Amino acid sequence: MAIAAVAAVAWPSSTVALARKLPKCAFNSFISASYSSSPSPSPAARKLVFYSKPGCCLCDGLKEKLQAAFLISGPDSLGDVDLQVRDITSNPEWERAYQYEIPVLAKVLSDGSEEILPILSPRLGVELIQKKIAAALKQ
Repeated sequence: MAIAAVAAVAWPSSTVALARKLPKCAFNSFISASYSSSPSPSPAARKLVFYSKPGCCLCDGLKEKLQAAFLISGPDSLGDVDLQVRDITSNPEWERAYQYEIPVLAKVLSDGSEEILPILSPRLGVELIQKKIAAALKQ
């Protein structure tokens, strides 16, 4: 089960520069390498799960936009959000549930269950994606 956890709290400028140079397909590796030794987020942290699979152009497009959205500061900042990227091909249950729906973004509720968020098109602008995610997390 390949899960990369991201605490998008403080992206060092060297990490941001590196991320901008990475090809879209390297997003998962970037996240794993950047945050594999990060401490666990606090229990009150906002959490999202992103279901995708390798070779999915919609997933790759949305991953790129999510990466950029997590870097934007301001009133809708996602700086305290813990993002887990899950490859549905690594888990038969995820593959059955999401094989025709990916990319899927879900928020993790306080009881550990997941609530699927409305579909975010990779064609949306980064700021709009950030605002939609922030609004969904406030509900």
